Amino acid sequence: MFQTIISTISSFMYSKLLVIILIGAGVYFTVRTRFPQVRLFKRACGSVMEKPEDKKAISSFQALMVSTASRVGTGNIVGVSSAICIGGFGSVFWMWVIAIIGSASALIESTLAQIYKKKGEDGSCYGGPAYYIEAALHCRPLAIVFCIAMILTYAFGFNMLASYNLQSTFSVFSFYEAKISPWIIGGILAVLTGWCLLGGGSRIVKVTSMLVPVMGIAYIGISLLVVIINIQNVPAMFVRIFEEAFDFKAIFGAFSGSAMMQGIRRGLYSNEAGIGSAPNASAAANVSHPVKQGLVQMLSVFIDTLLLCTATAMMCMSSGIDPAKELQGAPWVQASLQESLGSFGPVFITVAMVFFAFTTLLGNCFYCDNLLIYIHKKQPGKAFMKGFRLVSALAIFLGAGMEMSLLWDLSDVLMGVMALINIPVILILSGIAVKAIQDYEVQLKQGINPVFKSADIGLSQKTDFWS
Repeated sequence: MFQTIISTISSFMYSKLLVIILIGAGVYFTVRTRFPQVRLFKRACGSVMEKPEDKKAISSFQALMVSTASRVGTGNIVGVSSAICIGGFGSVFWMWVIAIIGSASALIESTLAQIYKKKGEDGSCYGGPAYYIEAALHCRPLAIVFCIAMILTYAFGFNMLASYNLQSTFSVFSFYEAKISPWIIGGILAVLTGWCLLGGGSRIVKVTSMLVPVMGIAYIGISLLVVIINIQNVPAMFVRIFEEAFDFKAIFGAFSGSAMMQGIRRGLYSNEAGIGSAPNASAAANVSHPVKQGLVQMLSVFIDTLLLCTATAMMCMSSGIDPAKELQGAPWVQASLQESLGSFGPVFITVAMVFFAFTTLLGNCFYCDNLLIYIHKKQPGKAFMKGFRLVSALAIFLGAGMEMSLLWDLSDVLMGVMALINIPVILILSGIAVKAIQDYEVQLKQGINPVFKSADIGLSQKTDFWS
């Protein structure tokens, strides 16, 4: 009964409502900011490597790695596979579209998070949608609702799904027993994640900063190798992508299962642009101008979808193994790599999933720390945080043995609630972010390193960092 209700809500939300809101907002921000995805791409790459004056502060790169750790996860492998197996090759095209358009939303929301970030007792900075909702709209109840929705999404929905996706990759091995193995794997994952979580936010930042670049480069490298091995299939693959992407009869005949809808759903799940998650990591960075971190988070969307999701899609679609609904998820990816790389393929995917899932779990829980600080109006007590992290670890354990379709639908619904709150808010506040972008570009034209002062854009609200 519960699964039917969640599935129905998910189908309704993604049939029209969220599609209109997400694409509409992304197009609006893209046009209003004059296509920053192209115009400011070089600046975004440069901003990543800037170091803060305080060596102990979180850098743009570290904040990027935390947000990318959450974005880059099992959805880049299992989610992409499921989208193509259900919606066809055309799903990939619509994933690209939602990433390019959505990156403008990521720029706006992360710039706002930087403008309205708060200063901690130790001088560190933190923030996110809850803080700009209260500071600019003066509506703390709405901000608390957003916090609760995001905690449910990340600490439970996404983490349970990541746990399931991870354990499912072991199903190709002879030792896997369907009734027992998921719980054993889930238990091991829960213990390891709990150990990192109990070390606090600093340990999360250190672990993700080391793991994310390594696993991302290795994954792209193997993907390129597979594509090269199957280079003869590549031209027909691209033809099929565009043919199925614009099969309007299929799109409007069965919209929920179409290439467009699957591409949008999995693209949104993967890059998270506009739903209000990445701003929590963005606010932690120490930068001289809010737009610098906004551009860095725009770049994170490209890394996630245009690189890693595309890597999965290319190596699977070029393999010659046709997608099918019964192969959705890890099985199609493993079958594709086994076809190209032999027995090494499934082993590599399992290892990649371990790293992707683990960093996702840590990045997701990093977000929850900031949300709990907001709800409590201070750093929660050690006993409370220990209890919360133990409950989060328990959710990871339970997710490993649950039903895949329920976990996907539950994650989609929870993520949709976040988007329905965050997108209207950043539309209302977009004027502030646009003024900040204009201020940033004026200083660039003057040949100086942009430094932000709230008075320069006529901001009336008092800020902790930019007065």
